[in-house]
Amino acid sequence: MRNVKIVSTGSYVPQKILTNQDLSKRVETSDEWIVSRTGIRERRVIAKGQTCSDLAFEASKSALQKAGLSPEDLDMIILATLTPDKRLPASANFLQEKLGAKNAAVFDINVACSGFVYGMSIAMQYIRTGEMKHVLVVGAEVMTEILNWKDRGTCILFGDGAGAAILGPAEASDEHELLSTHLFSNGALWPLLNIPAGGTEMPWTAEVFERGDHLVQMKGKEVFKEAVKSMISASEIALRKANLKISDIDVFIPHQANLRIIDAISKRLDFPKEKIFVNVDKYGNTSAASIPLALDEAVRTSFIKKGNLILIVTFGAGFAWGSALVKW
Repeated sequence: MRNVKIVSTGSYVPQKILTNQDLSKRVETSDEWIVSRTGIRERRVIAKGQTCSDLAFEASKSALQKAGLSPEDLDMIILATLTPDKRLPASANFLQEKLGAKNAAVFDINVACSGFVYGMSIAMQYIRTGEMKHVLVVGAEVMTEILNWKDRGTCILFGDGAGAAILGPAEASDEHELLSTHLFSNGALWPLLNIPAGGTEMPWTAEVFERGDHLVQMKGKEVFKEAVKSMISASEIALRKANLKISDIDVFIPHQANLRIIDAISKRLDFPKEKIFVNVDKYGNTSAASIPLALDEAVRTSFIKKGNLILIVTFGAGFAWGSALVKW
């Protein structure tokens, strides 16, 4: 079985910035209220006409350029998103067309905020068996299109963006090795975070739009508790299976949902905050884009250094959560 490495990363965020002060003009809130509860100060919003696949395209271009690969070198594209361009076909098809990746098998996965880690795990299996050589994994979201802007409990949390990574086979001496991934789910808790309408169970109707059932609905306190508990568990399992201790980790990249969640995990794991990469203050929760956006920024800013052992952990609707270990 082959080893697998992260060949390159890339990311993209829209130009438009929506600050907490801007939000306070649309909903009853304030900068102080949002920062104290979430740590978020601003988020990005797509321009008119921009789509999920547009954001994914920009992040993917960056990753391809850094890898020194052409789109034709890609064997597979996995696009993690809950905000696709259309219900049919998959947004990965639009991304494939825009890139010109004519040799790639492509598909979407919807695991909400955990989509990128799930995508890496899928890619890892194809590369380890030798079935594929280069797999592009992308997390891209236009969350601002599915928010209820009258609900200050949810609309303050999310933003738009995309991140990407190209995975490929690793030699024994290679850097950036993806050591392991660990995936978990609990479908019994889906009512805590969901979009009720838009599927075959509850098609779109005038009544659905009037109730706001086509938009994100979340029970914040319950989600907070489950997120902390699940990401701690996923972290501990990844460490235990690798015969590692939390003190062996050089860089921790958690899902960028809420600074209070990150702080709670840090405290419970007894992990120093200065080793945790955080950019939720700038981008909010970008769902499936959260982890790859953070990973790429951590690499670009040299927060991650050669030889670092990185622990990645994520959590999202479903509920679905997971973790990964990377030796940079």
